[in-house]
Amino acid sequence: MKNKKVVVTGGLGFIGSHLVEKLSQDNLVVIIDDQSTGNIENIKHFNISKIDTTLGDITSINLEEIFDGADYVFHEAAVTSVQKSVDDPFISNKVNITGTLKVLEAAKNTDVKKVVLASSSAVYGDTESLPLSEDDPVNPLSPYAVGKTTGELYCNVFSEIYGLPTISLRYFNVFGPRQDPNSQYAAVIPIFIDKILKNESPIIYGDGEQSRDFVSVKNIVAANIMAAESKLTGAFNIGLGKSTTINQLFLMIKEIIGIDIQPIYEKERPGDIKYSLADISKAKSMGYDPKADFKEELKETVEWFKKVLS
Repeated sequence: MKNKKVVVTGGLGFIGSHLVEKLSQDNLVVIIDDQSTGNIENIKHFNISKIDTTLGDITSINLEEIFDGADYVFHEAAVTSVQKSVDDPFISNKVNITGTLKVLEAAKNTDVKKVVLASSSAVYGDTESLPLSEDDPVNPLSPYAVGKTTGELYCNVFSEIYGLPTISLRYFNVFGPRQDPNSQYAAVIPIFIDKILKNESPIIYGDGEQSRDFVSVKNIVAANIMAAESKLTGAFNIGLGKSTTINQLFLMIKEIIGIDIQPIYEKERPGDIKYSLADISKAKSMGYDPKADFKEELKETVEWFKKVLS
């Protein structure tokens, strides 16, 4: 992807900023972000001459004006926390459903070539039938998952009715540098790393035998660009295709850091699923091939956190 105008909603956030970093090497990138979870610091070291940033809420700003002349829209902006959506389903609905609808409408009206939606494995709900395939039924168990499911359905409708090419990427558990450990709703890997580096015991909700498919943000970025350039539409799982329990994850991070500490176990949280593992064979059909060593990528992430915390 070269010499294009691309829009990244949520471009100051964890995943969005990594996407901006890659795209801005050869393209003009327009970021839209309300800074609710994104941080301008995430892009300070990029080639700023190739980046234009609009600070604002996707549900209230003039998206058509921003999308004018854009080739692709990568829609990353969202309330990304399951727990936050449980605590405040109305804000989750506003951003994840109304916001996505506004993005699609603006893209349709400005002849954008394709919209890539950041969806989630949460659409599947809780099932012991693994690995999860795109042919499996959706069963959202939280307002967050409802929002992502609805976003996918709107993408399908805009493709079918209006001829707007769309593709939905069902991210599994993404990790990597620039992930915020300090949010009340932070993901498990940055929390574990941050706590153990500070010689504090992290909390494990439930018995720790729940499993996740952890995928590095590098693979997520590669999948987004492939998805935009391909002629494929519909939903695609984007994971590593391997599962790790939370207990195993804790032991791996503890070993990498070299601090002997024990976790604190508390009751499981509402809306959390028990098991998750991606069938990525459909994504491989568009060239997605996540060759990666999970432990090595964990080490890279730990090193980044050490620099930030030092």
